[in-house]
Amino acid sequence: MQDKYRILALDIDGTLARNDRSISEYTQQTLIQAQKQGIRIVIASGRPAFGISPIADQLRLADYGGYVLAYNGGEIWDWQTKSRIYEKPLPDESIPVIYEACRRAGVDVMTYCGSEIITETKNNHYILLSSKRNRMQLTVVPSFLQGIRYPIFKCMIVGEPERLQEFEPRLNAALEGRAVAYRSEPFYLEVVPAGIDKAACLQVILSHLGLDRSSLIACGDGYNDISMIRYAGLGVAMENANDQVKQSADYITLSNEADGVAHVVNTFLLS
Repeated sequence: MQDKYRILALDIDGTLARNDRSISEYTQQTLIQAQKQGIRIVIASGRPAFGISPIADQLRLADYGGYVLAYNGGEIWDWQTKSRIYEKPLPDESIPVIYEACRRAGVDVMTYCGSEIITETKNNHYILLSSKRNRMQLTVVPSFLQGIRYPIFKCMIVGEPERLQEFEPRLNAALEGRAVAYRSEPFYLEVVPAGIDKAACLQVILSHLGLDRSSLIACGDGYNDISMIRYAGLGVAMENANDQVKQSADYITLSNEADGVAHVVNTFLLS
């Protein structure tokens, strides 16, 4: 094993996971082998920690001192001790602003509370998809503002791509810099605290470990991965990533369907 890189940050959807949301046995065993040789793994995802935990356990992060970066960096968990070492929730006063803007625009909003997804909407296809993807219970409440429990780390607004594209700048204007809305997928508009991104929170982990960015490899495929790809000592885009993500990367690996993460590990981390 080489000594230059000591930490590997991995997005989940479209990166670590295949299109059916599973992780191949080959990729799983390759990542466990890397950890046995001293590489620390950070799962860096927009998902809540509850939705990441099955993958963290599958990869045995608790055995090897790994970390979970949830909500694109709103929370950081030391998975070995199950302790939260960093958090930055949405400002409480921004939640009614988000809700009222969604109500006026006729789009649906949801958020995550523990193991639950909280929403007023029962049968929205995109909300049901998030519930299934994260293995979280869907709780439908008569009043979103009364049904949620603070702190809130992320709100997710769902709808048809054309409507969300038009709504995004209006919502950002209403938030007045207290939080930021961006689309992680055409039908998902995420709202997170201002200043939260994967790169900023990876810097927290590196400082915690006494490492610098030159020791980091970061792999991703989406727009919310660009900051960590640019920040890392080696930024990697998946073959299935869009052109903007690829242009931000130092290296393009195989696709998520072809064990692209394992290819990176074998090329740069294992002898």
